[in-house]
Amino acid sequence: MTTLDRRTLLASGAALAGTAAFAGPPVRAALKLDPAMTLNDIPADYNGFSIETAQLSDPLAYDGGNLSAVALYRRLSPHGVLRIGGNSSEFCWWKATPGATQPVIKVAGHGRADNYMPQHFTAITPEAVDRLRGFLDATGWNCIYGLNFGTGSPERDAEEAAYVAKALGPKLVYFQIGNEPDLYRDPNNLLRPAGWDFPDYLGEWLAIAEAVSKRVPAAKFGGPDVGSSADWVVRFAREAPKRLGQRIVGLSGHYYASGPPNSPAVTIANLLKTDPHIAERMTAIITAAKAAGLNFRMTEGNSCYRGGKPDMSNALAAALWGGDYMLDMAARGCKGINFHGGSGSQIASSVGGTLPGARNAADLAIARLGTFYSPVAGNRAEGYSARPLFYAQMLAERFAGTRMIATKLDAAGANATAYAAKATGGYRIAIFNKDAARDLTLRVDLAGIKANVAKLWRLTGPALDATQNITLAGAEVTHGDAVWAPKQIEKLAPQGSGLDLKVPHASAVLVFVD
Repeated sequence: MTTLDRRTLLASGAALAGTAAFAGPPVRAALKLDPAMTLNDIPADYNGFSIETAQLSDPLAYDGGNLSAVALYRRLSPHGVLRIGGNSSEFCWWKATPGATQPVIKVAGHGRADNYMPQHFTAITPEAVDRLRGFLDATGWNCIYGLNFGTGSPERDAEEAAYVAKALGPKLVYFQIGNEPDLYRDPNNLLRPAGWDFPDYLGEWLAIAEAVSKRVPAAKFGGPDVGSSADWVVRFAREAPKRLGQRIVGLSGHYYASGPPNSPAVTIANLLKTDPHIAERMTAIITAAKAAGLNFRMTEGNSCYRGGKPDMSNALAAALWGGDYMLDMAARGCKGINFHGGSGSQIASSVGGTLPGARNAADLAIARLGTFYSPVAGNRAEGYSARPLFYAQMLAERFAGTRMIATKLDAAGANATAYAAKATGGYRIAIFNKDAARDLTLRVDLAGIKANVAKLWRLTGPALDATQNITLAGAEVTHGDAVWAPKQIEKLAPQGSGLDLKVPHASAVLVFVD
C-alpha cells in the first residue's frame, strides 16, 4: 500500500529500543516565522481515517448507534473525512438483494503464497451503506467511497454507486475507482498482467466512470489513488479531466513511510529520518494539481505497510512521525491526510492473510482490537480507545482552517522540524523534536508579530517505543467515551520580540500565540 512512498527497503540503521538518555547540554535552536509567505490554506476537513471496504461486511461497525466510535471520531474533528477502500475494495462485491449471487472472478494471484491481496471475496449490502450514512450524520464527517476496479466491472460498479450516492447524499465527497492500480502488475498483486500501464488503466477507469455517470449524473470522482507513482498522479491530472471535465474533483495517492514490518531495516531510527522523496514527489504532484485546478489528498498511508510494526507503529515514535508528516504535507500543499487502520483480522485479510509484523501471541492480542498502525483500537462491544498516532492527529487538528506560513528552523544538527500557521486571532506553532537524545532550547523570533500572550501544550510519552501513557497537554483520551481536556497548559511570556521554550528529545510542542 503505497504515492510518495518508501516501499523499497530503507537504508539500514540501528533500531532504537526507546528514548536514549540525555547526554549533554541542550542544543540551542532558533525558529523564525515568515507571515508574509503563505504556503497553504489548510481546510477544515484536513484530518481523516481510511478503512478497508471489507469492514462494511459488518453493518453495525459503522453505524450511528456505535456510540464509542462516534465519540472518538468527533473528538478528533467535527469535519473529518472517512475514506473507504484499501486492498479489500478490489475483492468486495455489491450484494443488492439477499438472493444475489457472488460473481465468478478469477485473478492470477489467487492461491499463491507470495500474493499480498485478499484471498476471498466479501459482500457489501445496502444495510451497511444505510448504517454508514447514520454514522456520518452522527460524527459530522464526510466520505470518500471506493469502487471495485481490480475485479469489478462497469455494470456492477454503477449499480453499487447508484445506491451509495442516494444513501450518502451530501456526505459523499467523491467516488474513487480502484486501489493502488499502479501496483496491479506487481508479482505480489497480479490483478493485471505484466506490461499493463497507465494508458490501459485510464481506458478501463474511464469506462467505469462513464457507466457510473449514466446511473448517477451528478457523480464526482477522484483518483488515481496510487500506491507509489507520482507520475500516474500527474498524468491523471492532465488526462482524466479531458474526458470527465468538472466531474473530476480531486487527486489522491498513498504514502507508507516504511515496510515490510519484518525487514530489519524498519526501525524507529529510520522512521524518524527525513524522507527526501516526499519533497520531490509532492513538487511534481502539486504543480500538476494547480495546473488542473484540483486538490491533492493523501487518502491512505501510515508508518509501515502491511499492518505496521509493533512497538513502533503503535508507539510514541509513530505519533512524532505522524504529526510531523501531517504538517509537512500541509506545508507542501496537501489538502488532507487519511491514516489507514482497522482490526488486525481485517488488515491481515486484505494483505494475503497474515500480519508479518506480529512476532507472537501477545502481538496478535494487541492487533485484535486494531492492527499496529491503527490510530484507534477497539470494537463495538468493548468500546474504542486512542492509540499514540491519534494524539498526533489531535495536535495537527489545531491547524485545520488556518493559513500555513513559511518557517526557518536552525536545529543545530538535532533531528527537529517546525511549522507555523496564522489562525483567527493569532498563530499556531508546532515543533517536533524527533531526536533520540538531544533536547532543544528554542528561541522563536516573533519580530513583526504582535504577541500578547502564548500558551503551550506538550505531546509526550515515556520513551520512543512506549505504547502507553502518551498524552497531549498532560491528558489522555478516555476509553469508551473519548473524553479529553487539556490538563497541563504552560503560559509563556514573550521576551522582547520572541519566545523562549524547551523542547525535550522525543517530544513535540504546540504553541498558541495570541
